[in-house]
Amino acid sequence: MPDTLDAFNARSPAEAEAGLLACCASRAFAGKVASGRPYGDLDRLLAAAGAAVLELGWDDVLEALAAHPRIGERAGGDGRAASWSRQEQAGVEDGLRAELAEGNRAYEERFGHVYLVCATGLTGAQMLARLRERLGNDEERERAVVRGELAAITRLRLGKLMKEGT
Repeated sequence: MPDTLDAFNARSPAEAEAGLLACCASRAFAGKVASGRPYGDLDRLLAAAGAAVLELGWDDVLEALAAHPRIGERAGGDGRAASWSRQEQAGVEDGLRAELAEGNRAYEERFGHVYLVCATGLTGAQMLARLRERLGNDEERERAVVRGELAAITRLRLGKLMKEGT
């Protein structure tokens, strides 16, 4: 782990930001976390990344959400973020895709953005249940939930980035 963190710390700001954008597609996030280098250990990096996500303005959150496919839809492309998204959504069973598509439409109509959930380790049924539950949230509550989900996804992906190397 220290070799990849050392390499991340040594990257140019642009190179560090490019790697961070695969974890959270907000330029404000990538700039803030990259500018905080060097990080002494992975825990400090993860803590800084989590805090940076939670501090994002709503427009920056929407920028990050735009890079996420709908739950139940397979991410296209061959980049890191698309590959990670396919792995994260591996628990979606084919029989639930139509119900998730319907839930996604209702969610997007209600909140104006993609439904985001940290899908790692969840079944499709669990993702669908959470979607339906969150449809009852008011705007303020849902924004808080979205930020928490985005922070969780970002921390997982940042851990993967450090394991794969930057």
